[in-house]
Amino acid sequence: MTPHVPRESRHRHAPPGEVPPMSAEDVAAIEAVLGYEFADKSLVELALTHGSFYFPYRPGDTYERLEYLGDGVLTCLMSREVFRNYRTLPPGPLTRLRAANVDTEKLARVAVDRGLHRFLRHKAPKLQDQICLFIEEMRKYPVHSNGLLDPPKVLCDIVESLIGAIYWDSDFNQEEVWRVFRTLADPLIGLETLGKHPVTELFEFCQKTRRGVKFVKDEWDKSLKVEVLIDGELVASATYGPKKEIAQNRAAKAALDKLKETLGQTQSESASADVSDALDELEIAGTLKCQ
Repeated sequence: MTPHVPRESRHRHAPPGEVPPMSAEDVAAIEAVLGYEFADKSLVELALTHGSFYFPYRPGDTYERLEYLGDGVLTCLMSREVFRNYRTLPPGPLTRLRAANVDTEKLARVAVDRGLHRFLRHKAPKLQDQICLFIEEMRKYPVHSNGLLDPPKVLCDIVESLIGAIYWDSDFNQEEVWRVFRTLADPLIGLETLGKHPVTELFEFCQKTRRGVKFVKDEWDKSLKVEVLIDGELVASATYGPKKEIAQNRAAKAALDKLKETLGQTQSESASADVSDALDELEIAGTLKCQ
């Protein structure tokens, strides 16, 4: 799976001073991926045009308005999906399930898995390297990293903008939008594959084992490092460029792994415990019904 920007030769000739339009071949390829044929083909081009694509010409229309529309309809449809499928689940877990299926990482994965990133129209100098790095790192986490990866937001944006384009083009047909997204996002994250955020899991683990946990970020501006102290002892640390949140999540994961190793827990035992805990919570709430 090698990302690339559509070749200039694939675009029709554009007059001097104007950006080239998307080729009919690319539009057809995108429709094939989506399983949806647009009445207004211009929406496909618009949904995949980043603001940087117009450089050095005058600014033009971008995907931002369609992204706004797609974000709203996806939140609504995913809320309906989890509410309907998990009939006795309380609001907290429902919110986590919804968020996991429409957050930046999940939608970025959809863009890559379906090859939509190949059609992104942009001229951002570092964006292609960021996409390549994300593709390489996502292979380590088959479902979701729960905060350990830093996907380029533009990948999420183009999925939302394409969904917004379909919503507009189909005259606001929610069922048609859901049909397309359900296929693109398959498999959806369910309760059995919903992991825990590493910081949350670390605090819960330390509470159960009566340990004190503290994150040290005082020297972030100098070292770009986050340290984890357990009962005052340095257990793990992590850095991640200028992204403090990613560094903190990775430090928490490293600390959690070390603590579990100390207690003789294997990763498989930990994963089983996470699922059991989630099912126990559901048992308290009532019988889980999942279609």
